[in-house]
Amino acid sequence: MPVHLNTAGAGLMPAAVVDAMTGCLRREAQGGAYETELWHADTLDKGVYENLARVLDAPAGDLALFDSATRAWTAAVTALSLSARDRIWITPYEYAGNLILWTELRRRTGVRIEVVPLLPGGDLDVDWMRNSIREDVAVVSVPHVPSGCGIVNPVEEIGRFLASWPCLYLVDACQSVGQLPVSVRDIGCDLLTGAGRKFLRGPRGTGFAYIGPRLRARARPPFHDLHVADMTSDTTYEVHTDGARRFEYAERSAAAVMGLDAALQHHLRRTESTVEPSGGTLRDLVRAAVEDLPGTRLVDPGTRHASLVTFVCDRAPAPRLRDELAARGVNVWVAQGSHTPLFMRREGIDHAVRVAPHYYNTPEDIAVFARELRAIVD
Repeated sequence: MPVHLNTAGAGLMPAAVVDAMTGCLRREAQGGAYETELWHADTLDKGVYENLARVLDAPAGDLALFDSATRAWTAAVTALSLSARDRIWITPYEYAGNLILWTELRRRTGVRIEVVPLLPGGDLDVDWMRNSIREDVAVVSVPHVPSGCGIVNPVEEIGRFLASWPCLYLVDACQSVGQLPVSVRDIGCDLLTGAGRKFLRGPRGTGFAYIGPRLRARARPPFHDLHVADMTSDTTYEVHTDGARRFEYAERSAAAVMGLDAALQHHLRRTESTVEPSGGTLRDLVRAAVEDLPGTRLVDPGTRHASLVTFVCDRAPAPRLRDELAARGVNVWVAQGSHTPLFMRREGIDHAVRVAPHYYNTPEDIAVFARELRAIVD
């Protein structure tokens, strides 16, 4: 088995997740997909939302499931009525998928997009935010942990001072849910999105969102699917929920949702018991291994960090390092500068190596990574 240090891309699924998915697929093949959905209705319609609510510290009725975090983000944001009078605050760490949507909304509506400045060390300038906010700031968007580096942004602190303002507060938690404690109540956001496949160790094709009451009150989804709406006459329909699930679509993979539920349960069992070596300890070992090499530079802004470690190497391009490490049994990934373009472009980075250990990794795994990386670079 390879040493897997690419959990920021996709984590290794536990046996319970694989069993839940294959069991569901086997039942579908033998007895029918609709019948299987009915068999698992308690989990698909209730249990998975309750387990997600425990993970996110959020009301179950404020949660919705999607096939990706990007779909979740897009479903919520495109339902907002924005205009040229509105200012949108983003950060230099905004994910490109979200940034593409903001750029398109600017083209369509004329909204003004402003980038929150950074302090010299890379932390967000929260004092600037406090001093600059006005009534015309309609949305503030902050990634908890960016995909291109390991900084942890102060989403709880930002949420506390935004609470007295009418703007909507959106948090991209794709890289934090599963590796850091995430509490919607403590953050105080109106939207929080995440993916099942990363640090939660769920399957690909699963995403989720907390969509809070304030956002739902202002949102006008362009479409409601039949699992939340009924035709009341030949020309009228009625939506029978005001919860977050009115943003969902009826068609989805029951096997993927069963896998996500198993991953959530696995995560809850782990976090409620003694945890293996901390991500911080493993991160420090990775960081030390990289710093010890000649010709390498850490992409490591900020004062608080998650387990992601990103670096560039003068002696070998990132794609080559990824491929050669994979050939030696170590999985890392390439952080593309275009995926976090506002920050990476400023740093002059097109590609970097991203190393993302998780609790299933050991110090011995990091020693293997360090040894093989040195053998390639030296």
